[in-house]
Amino acid sequence: MAPSCFSPKNRSIFTHFFLLILFSSQTKLAASLPPSSSCFKSIIGFGDSLTDTGNLLHLYPSEPPLFFAVPPYGETFFNRPTGRCSDGRLIIDFIAEYLGLPLVPPFYGGKNLSGGNSVNFAAASANALPDSFFMSKGIEVRHANISLTDQLRWFKELFLPKFYRKPSDRKRFLEASLMIVGEIGGNDYNHALLKGKSMELVQTFVPQVVKATTSTISELIKLGAVTLMVPGNFPIGCLATYLTQFRSSNQNDYDPKTGCIIWLNKFAIYHNKLLQSEISRIQHENPNTTIIYADYYNAAMRFYRSPQKYGFTKGGLAVCCGGCGPYIVDQSLHGNHVCKNSSEYVGWDGLHLTEAAYRVIARALMQESYTIPKLNSLCALSPNIASISDH
Repeated sequence: MAPSCFSPKNRSIFTHFFLLILFSSQTKLAASLPPSSSCFKSIIGFGDSLTDTGNLLHLYPSEPPLFFAVPPYGETFFNRPTGRCSDGRLIIDFIAEYLGLPLVPPFYGGKNLSGGNSVNFAAASANALPDSFFMSKGIEVRHANISLTDQLRWFKELFLPKFYRKPSDRKRFLEASLMIVGEIGGNDYNHALLKGKSMELVQTFVPQVVKATTSTISELIKLGAVTLMVPGNFPIGCLATYLTQFRSSNQNDYDPKTGCIIWLNKFAIYHNKLLQSEISRIQHENPNTTIIYADYYNAAMRFYRSPQKYGFTKGGLAVCCGGCGPYIVDQSLHGNHVCKNSSEYVGWDGLHLTEAAYRVIARALMQESYTIPKLNSLCALSPNIASISDH
């Protein structure tokens, strides 16, 4: 029988949109809850490099190694590269901490992977759409053959049959799991925009990217998932790689408060609005399921607008790891170096954020919401004792 937080009353709640009120970086929180305190017994992850905890590292053990397989990646928390595209933990790691669960291992190369535990199928460089779509547009795809459909197949055909052969066991597992579907879609746009394809063309991708995402959500619901978190896309106009690629002499292209490129952020908003609309439709069709829209965009915009307020003393656009990542970011934005204190920076390598930035976003997701009940109400957790640790 499912935990009490999965009652029909809670499941009938319409889509919950998180109002991301970001706490000061000086706020000190208590230690994480023990696993028994969480009504979610596991986390199942899907997505791209914003969520990948090591899958691509094991799928492509290349020589020379992938950029995130060598220092300084992972140096802040793990003291070594783990396959995460950051200096430390990702949003999914902080969510696990908040819920009192172990960090979510990758499906490929994950240690001690077993039934009843969390598992992550997200892979860096993954797309929502299949490779064939991009090939038809003349777009080269890095580390091909990984799409959201592939990740769902790994879950359905490799993981579930191995650990949950009995329908009753599978039902209990899925009811007690928090499904995190995304962020996904960012690479579908990165591949095209950073290779010089027009915004007019890339805008036509959005309905198909959203359809691929929501089709996965619907399939997970059919399998038995009852609680899903679906993040939107970040404001790509604030990322150093995009600021470099689309540098303009026209000051009207830039937001005077943030320095971000306006038209790129409008594109991200377009994606997010369409995604929210489709999530609302699916929620209406599945009243016994709870779908939580995680508003990554507005979470990030708060520290892009006021970086000092959240402890980012180097500003919102500067990048800690100069020359890191798949794209060489213009040195005028950050200098060709690795910073001494990554917690002072929002950006890590031009496309990904620092652990410090991800922590701020995760705190907001877990502790504030736009409508009631909040996630911790669904889980019957007290925000005074549940936490995302600082260490």
